[in-house]
Amino acid sequence: MTRLTSDEIRLRLESVPGWTVASGELTRVFQFEDFRGALGFVNWVGELAEQAGHHPDIDIRYNRVRLGLVTHDAGGLTGKDFQLAARISAEVPEA
Repeated sequence: MTRLTSDEIRLRLESVPGWTVASGELTRVFQFEDFRGALGFVNWVGELAEQAGHHPDIDIRYNRVRLGLVTHDAGGLTGKDFQLAARISAEVPEA
Protein backbone atom coordinates (compact mmCIF):
# COMPACT_ATOMS: atom_id res chain seq x y z
CA MET A 1 0.00 0.00 0.00
CA THR A 2 1.29 3.46 -0.91
CA ARG A 3 1.99 6.04 1.76
CA LEU A 4 -0.24 9.13 1.58
CA THR A 5 1.13 12.62 0.99
CA SER A 6 0.52 15.43 3.47
CA ASP A 7 -2.17 16.88 1.19
CA GLU A 8 -3.91 13.51 0.87
CA ILE A 9 -3.85 13.08 4.66
CA ARG A 10 -5.32 16.55 5.17
CA LEU A 11 -8.16 15.77 2.76
CA ARG A 12 -8.89 12.36 4.25
CA LEU A 13 -9.01 13.76 7.78
CA GLU A 14 -12.23 15.52 6.79
CA SER A 15 -13.89 12.11 6.36
CA VAL A 16 -13.04 10.91 9.88
CA PRO A 17 -14.23 13.54 12.40
CA GLY A 18 -12.62 13.27 15.81
CA TRP A 19 -9.43 11.71 14.46
CA THR A 20 -6.16 13.65 14.34
CA VAL A 21 -2.62 13.00 13.20
CA ALA A 22 -0.05 12.96 15.99
CA SER A 23 3.53 11.69 15.71
CA GLY A 24 2.77 10.15 12.33
CA GLU A 25 -0.26 8.18 13.56
CA LEU A 26 -3.97 8.62 12.95
CA THR A 27 -5.28 8.84 16.51
CA ARG A 28 -8.48 9.18 18.48
CA VAL A 29 -9.44 8.85 22.12
CA PHE A 30 -12.74 7.22 23.04
CA GLN A 31 -14.25 7.57 26.51
CA PHE A 32 -16.61 5.11 28.17
CA GLU A 33 -18.61 4.90 31.37
CA ASP A 34 -16.15 2.56 33.04
CA PHE A 35 -13.29 0.10 32.54
CA ARG A 36 -15.63 -2.67 31.45
CA GLY A 37 -16.99 -0.45 28.65
CA ALA A 38 -13.44 0.35 27.55
CA LEU A 39 -12.52 -3.34 27.46
CA GLY A 40 -15.64 -4.20 25.48
CA PHE A 41 -14.71 -1.53 22.95
CA VAL A 42 -11.15 -2.86 22.66
CA ASN A 43 -12.44 -6.38 22.01
CA TRP A 44 -14.83 -5.03 19.37
CA VAL A 45 -12.02 -3.06 17.68
CA GLY A 46 -9.92 -6.22 17.78
CA GLU A 47 -12.54 -8.05 15.73
CA LEU A 48 -12.70 -5.24 13.16
CA ALA A 49 -8.91 -5.15 12.99
CA GLU A 50 -8.73 -8.89 12.37
CA GLN A 51 -11.29 -8.60 9.58
CA ALA A 52 -9.33 -5.74 8.02
CA GLY A 53 -5.93 -7.36 8.53
CA HIS A 54 -4.80 -4.07 10.05
CA HIS A 55 -4.12 -3.65 13.74
CA PRO A 56 -4.08 -0.41 15.73
CA ASP A 57 -1.89 0.45 18.66
CA ILE A 58 -4.20 0.49 21.68
CA ASP A 59 -3.72 2.24 25.03
CA ILE A 60 -6.32 1.73 27.80
CA ARG A 61 -6.48 4.10 30.78
CA TYR A 62 -9.44 3.06 32.92
CA ASN A 63 -12.39 4.35 30.84
CA ARG A 64 -10.39 5.96 28.04
CA VAL A 65 -9.02 4.14 24.99
CA ARG A 66 -6.53 5.72 22.62
CA LEU A 67 -6.21 4.16 19.19
CA GLY A 68 -3.25 4.82 16.93
CA LEU A 69 -3.29 3.73 13.30
CA VAL A 70 -0.29 3.65 10.99
CA THR A 71 0.79 1.27 8.24
CA HIS A 72 4.20 0.32 9.57
CA ASP A 73 5.32 -1.58 6.48
CA ALA A 74 4.56 1.49 4.32
CA GLY A 75 6.38 3.77 6.73
CA GLY A 76 3.41 6.06 7.36
CA LEU A 77 -0.28 6.60 6.83
CA THR A 78 -2.12 4.86 3.99
CA GLY A 79 -5.69 4.46 2.86
CA LYS A 80 -5.87 1.36 5.05
CA ASP A 81 -5.57 3.52 8.18
CA PHE A 82 -8.36 5.84 7.11
CA GLN A 83 -10.59 2.93 6.08
CA LEU A 84 -10.34 1.32 9.51
CA ALA A 85 -10.80 4.67 11.27
CA ALA A 86 -13.96 5.34 9.25
CA ARG A 87 -15.36 1.91 10.05
CA ILE A 88 -14.64 2.30 13.77
CA SER A 89 -16.26 5.75 13.82
CA ALA A 90 -19.32 4.62 11.89
CA GLU A 91 -19.98 1.52 13.95
CA VAL A 92 -18.67 2.38 17.44
CA PRO A 93 -20.95 0.77 20.05
CA GLU A 94 -22.52 2.99 22.67
CA ALA A 95 -20.53 3.46 25.86
